[in-house]
Amino acid sequence: MLKIDCHAHILPERWPSLKDKYGYGGFIELHHHKPGWARMVRDDGTFFREIEENCWSPDAILRDMDAHNVDVMVLCTVPVLFSYWAEPADALDWTRFLNDHLAEVVRAHPKRFVGLGTLPMQDVDLAIQELARCKELGLPGIEIGSNINGSNLDDKRLFPFWQAAQDMQMAVFVHPWEMLGADRTSQYFLQWLVGMPAETTLAITAMIFGGVFDAFPTLRVMFAHAGGSFPFTLGRIGHGYLARPDLCNVNNVQHPSAYVGKFWVDGITHDAASLQFLLSVMGSNRICYGTDYPFPLGDLEHGSFIEGMELAPEIKQQLLQDNVLSFLNLDESSLK
Repeated sequence: MLKIDCHAHILPERWPSLKDKYGYGGFIELHHHKPGWARMVRDDGTFFREIEENCWSPDAILRDMDAHNVDVMVLCTVPVLFSYWAEPADALDWTRFLNDHLAEVVRAHPKRFVGLGTLPMQDVDLAIQELARCKELGLPGIEIGSNINGSNLDDKRLFPFWQAAQDMQMAVFVHPWEMLGADRTSQYFLQWLVGMPAETTLAITAMIFGGVFDAFPTLRVMFAHAGGSFPFTLGRIGHGYLARPDLCNVNNVQHPSAYVGKFWVDGITHDAASLQFLLSVMGSNRICYGTDYPFPLGDLEHGSFIEGMELAPEIKQQLLQDNVLSFLNLDESSLK
């Protein structure tokens, strides 16, 4: 059995000034201020986050993986680099840079890393173009944000993208970003503690009520951070569907619980009791061990709480290996 981390992040060690390249600001820069450390800073000087070399160095990542018996990591970019607000042509150029870097990392370590590309989602035609190139690069899927410049994922303008992802059999990992309620969650790290779970719940519920899963029945989608608060509010969402069909069911969809099993979530719950509840709601075949590595809010003990749980061996194998392989449409032998 392999131990496959379905949710980890990487970025290039360096990139040129995008403000200079594209002629306007708003982009993230990386300031290496001492060995093994860098600051992510917006080009107006606003500090975003400090990171260590395990955010860009494959060697450092591999050392951590080996120390925690992680066989494979699924790597994707850091959401702040999506840049959906940028001019579409510039966003395409930037995502090509990120995807080329990611593909190079995977090519250098094909048994240890799998890559999920990123797309210029502000322009659906360009996003589909880069989606096809990601497939050519050998990436089995892509990562997108939970909304596209404030538009939910059921926006009809995105339906050609969903069709393309289904047709190309490309997996889609949805990560929260630009969280709703940001004006009220600026203190106490609340954008990450409260905003992210709420944002992911909005993304799932919008896709259900918007008919995305009905329109694209073989689409493979995973949602980050255990599906946010969706598993814990599914009862309320389902009750609302029955109580106010005039507001909830305008697209003639099924009861929300009928869509459980039609998408995956990672298992980042941070404690055994929450994971047990998640298993009872989502099923053992749709939850994948993940960490959100290398960020402090992630599971930097690399699934030790899962390994320590009294779960049947076949369920542990589903969580640690089988489910993510199913999501990515990969065979175990390709990683051994």
